[in-house]
Amino acid sequence: MTDPAPAQAMAAQLKWWQKGIIYQIYPRSFQDSTGDGVGDLRGITARLPYLKSLGVEAAWLSPIFTSPMHDFGYDVADYCDIDPLFGTLDDFDALVQEAHGLGLKVMLDYVPNHSSADHAWFQEALKGKGSEKRDWYVWRDPGPDGGLPNNWKSFFGGPAWTLDEASGQYYLHQFLPSQPDLNWRNPAVREAMFDVLRFWMRRGVDGFRVDVIWLLAEDERFLDEPVNPEWLPGDIEHNSVQHIYTQDQPETHQYIREMRAVLDEFEDRMMVGEIYLPVEQLLPYAGTEDAAMVHLPFNFHLILRPWQAQAVREFADSYDAACLKIGTWPNWVLGNHDQHRFKSRVGAAQYRVAQTLLLTLRGTPTVYYGDEIGMDNVRIPLERMVDPAGLQQPDSPAASRDPERTPMQWDATANAGFSPAAATPWLPLADDYQTTNVQAQQADPHSDLSYFRALTALRQQHPALVGGAYHSVDSGHEDVFAFRRSLGGETLTILLNFGAGEHVLGDVAAGHTLLSSRNDQPRSGAGLRPNEARIILT
Repeated sequence: MTDPAPAQAMAAQLKWWQKGIIYQIYPRSFQDSTGDGVGDLRGITARLPYLKSLGVEAAWLSPIFTSPMHDFGYDVADYCDIDPLFGTLDDFDALVQEAHGLGLKVMLDYVPNHSSADHAWFQEALKGKGSEKRDWYVWRDPGPDGGLPNNWKSFFGGPAWTLDEASGQYYLHQFLPSQPDLNWRNPAVREAMFDVLRFWMRRGVDGFRVDVIWLLAEDERFLDEPVNPEWLPGDIEHNSVQHIYTQDQPETHQYIREMRAVLDEFEDRMMVGEIYLPVEQLLPYAGTEDAAMVHLPFNFHLILRPWQAQAVREFADSYDAACLKIGTWPNWVLGNHDQHRFKSRVGAAQYRVAQTLLLTLRGTPTVYYGDEIGMDNVRIPLERMVDPAGLQQPDSPAASRDPERTPMQWDATANAGFSPAAATPWLPLADDYQTTNVQAQQADPHSDLSYFRALTALRQQHPALVGGAYHSVDSGHEDVFAFRRSLGGETLTILLNFGAGEHVLGDVAAGHTLLSSRNDQPRSGAGLRPNEARIILT
């Protein structure tokens, strides 16, 4: 038998953000402790032992800062305080203390691209062109025709410009008009936003997920963006142009290097950058050894690619090789607060295949709350829809993000244990909450939650699943993606059947089965069954 000690020692050299699983919490939807129908910090604190039981490393909280909530916290009115809806700074400090006591890290959402229009900075900027904060935001005179400065589009539909009638100038907002873009070309803005990072790190925050980090700079010529020839009516309006002047600008890289230097003032802190770009543009956001940037440029490509074995294999191979080439650590995600639930996307039959893939590929996995119990998208009636992305684009049904933000399903009681029975949750509950919930699944050794915990336990028991090398294997079947993880003499084979047929894989399937998504232990070399995921000690 192979001595596991050397492999464990190698895995132990990894940073916490390399070896652990990040668990994203959407605070409004996790646990309501006050009965107002909205989740809060005390509710999250009460549920931290559950997170510990999942085998995750860190809790990432979507925005909890003071906000008018036009975009549910992504419009920040005070970067250094907690919105009363979620609690107080004391509540936050108690959450951090409890998390650290349990051995969990705490990450916050950091929203540097734009503030709320209610922020004191923007209110000062509105006083006129001579305001000391005027240049903290992006202003332009009207275009030659007296209208919009250019054709830039908001992510939420319509132009990215709104007229300030008092001054006759337009201000830039790549999201809602109530979310004006900060001017990162201004050194005073950068320093103020860096002080925000310092404020939270001094309170014990271990890391940050940085919102829309690839949008920080825009081309200072403010040219029209070219029309996207592939755009079709009914698609999201933002996609109607190609964003060559508002995304991935060279200056952004310099701003992120400065941001990274601030994190490096503190010990063992990290940041994940939200970046929707092709891999060749994505990975440079990791920077270089001499000019480091984000620790993890978020890799959303499993969400964006077809759910087909060979398409996934091709991407996994190319992405892992690209990460090795530049020396950056991979990361993977299947869902978040902006993307529909992955179970709804891949289908119930493929749910465990997808879960296994996420937790066994080389790199850091990020898990979205509720995915461990197999939560689905929830159909939201128009009269209950609250997401501005959906409300502002009624002709684009996919625009709303409400379906993936519904309350966590804790038990079969009224409101699924998320809110007291008398409360009305801020979004409707799933129809299946009485059967798909934590309490029911904890009692069932064959449940999705038990399977998730079995996967995380394997990660802890087998260092090859954390720090091991990755290489794919030719399975001989187009519906099967097979790969191996190897470290210190230990090799595990992961078999994923993306299809509805059974396949005999011969030597590829040889070895001792550690885990099967079918809740049994097939013999060495047994055929891989329809929609089965299997992990084998080779």
